[in-house]
Amino acid sequence: MTEGRRILALDYGSRTVGTAVCDPFHITVTELEIIRRDNENHLRKTLRRIEELVREHGAEEIVLGYPLNMDGSEGERAEKTREFRDMLVSRLDIPVILHDERLTTVEAEELMAERGIRREEFGRYVDMVAAGVILRDYLGAQDGGRRKE
Repeated sequence: MTEGRRILALDYGSRTVGTAVCDPFHITVTELEIIRRDNENHLRKTLRRIEELVREHGAEEIVLGYPLNMDGSEGERAEKTREFRDMLVSRLDIPVILHDERLTTVEAEELMAERGIRREEFGRYVDMVAAGVILRDYLGAQDGGRRKE
């Protein structure tokens, strides 16, 4: 990863995809939106919207949250995430990196509580906030863990 590249982060779920993007200098992370769908397998509109976000924000790389089990093993969600990554790779001409997302939902909930979002409202924002957490964690891992936001 090199500075000057905007990165789009995705938190892929069965019915939603949370999105976040960083600035070209990897200083700030902006949570964007949650892409929602009625059926887990209806991904055409989701893929189209991600393609639009890549264009709109000039993203040159995608970081996709990879839901490993707590013991590091892969489960059904990890398999579905890899399949989704393959769809993104075939549709977009940019790298799509899988990044361990264990505990990002917990961290996202803590951030929402700090921001004053009521617990009843967490479901409306958690995927988008989790995408931001994934991106911050990825950027931190790239700079040797020096990043603390």
